[in-house]
Amino acid sequence: MRIHEFQAKHLLARYGLIAPEGSVAITAREAGEIAQRLGGPVVVKAQIHAGGRARAGGIQRVENSAAAEVAAGELLGKQLVTAQTGAAGQIVRRVLVERALPVRRELHLALLVDSTSGEVMLIGSERGGADIEEQAARGEVRIRELRLGTGNEARAQEVGDFVATLGLEGALHKQGCALVDGLRRAFVELDASLIEINPLAITEDGRLAALDAKMTLDDNALFRHPELAALRDEDDTSAAELQAQRHQLNYVQLDGDIGMVANGAGLGLATLDMVVAAKGRPANFMDIRTTAKSLDIAHGFGLLLDNPKTRAILINVHGGGMQACDTIAEGLGIALRRTGRSLPLVVRLAGNNADFGRSRLRNFGCAVIDCPDMWTAATKAVALAQKGA
Repeated sequence: MRIHEFQAKHLLARYGLIAPEGSVAITAREAGEIAQRLGGPVVVKAQIHAGGRARAGGIQRVENSAAAEVAAGELLGKQLVTAQTGAAGQIVRRVLVERALPVRRELHLALLVDSTSGEVMLIGSERGGADIEEQAARGEVRIRELRLGTGNEARAQEVGDFVATLGLEGALHKQGCALVDGLRRAFVELDASLIEINPLAITEDGRLAALDAKMTLDDNALFRHPELAALRDEDDTSAAELQAQRHQLNYVQLDGDIGMVANGAGLGLATLDMVVAAKGRPANFMDIRTTAKSLDIAHGFGLLLDNPKTRAILINVHGGGMQACDTIAEGLGIALRRTGRSLPLVVRLAGNNADFGRSRLRNFGCAVIDCPDMWTAATKAVALAQKGA
């Protein structure tokens, strides 16, 4: 789950992050009042879930409260299109008004989960800003990396050496080490998958301050953090995805015609790749979490059956210790009885309670095409969807 910049800065302040003083406004008048209270130059920043805001005009530095009110009026309600929003853009529903800080230099600092090793990775560079990735690709700036294992502990000497490579010395080096330690603790304790501070500014008065902050939280761990789940911006989430979240499902709407169901994100992505390799077009990505019950799963199948573009459904399940095949079969049977819609159903069941799952499907009267392996199931689903087109 992505959260807004102002939310990330607020959360990370508990872990020692310093950010410019400011507040959020939902009207131009409020923005002007905040700027008046702060005094002097301020920065008015569109709060959307996408980068590239500065180049798209979504971040404006202004000199006084009157100009802040004008800037906020221009941004609020606007469909802001950036390099990361796609052509449709995102509606700006709130702006962050912050005091503009005099900056001596900008850096980049981030923590993320390395997809190859599964370790927490600390990355950074001695320069920061909107085009840091392009600069790195051109070889103009070097991105430093430090593996932190599970992130629960960090070796002080290694962190100190890393911070030194960012060009931080003396008091700034001490601040940098403390900041890294705070961000590391936040990453672990809040179950984050990404924390990025870019730019991280060295101010004229010798402090490290976050001019921007991006933070993504692990959806699968939100049950441990109800206070964080409440930060979800439902205006920026589709109704189907919200419903899926409430029923222990990871769901993303796509534009194809084959409904996809798998248990496990990796298996789901592999299934999606196979459908594409077979010249098919997935209508969605759906991963059933291990915490889902049969009624939750029925809601998930309901999302697929409610999609008028869906022409076939592919169910690829490898039953594990916590999510057995028969639980998913029961969810499908309930959904079909609820909706009454009939679609070709291609099923590959393997692992825990696979045979019992098939028995449950028969008992529900589900007419399924039972396939012995993933590739057979994918090609069959593609053929049926194309036949029904």
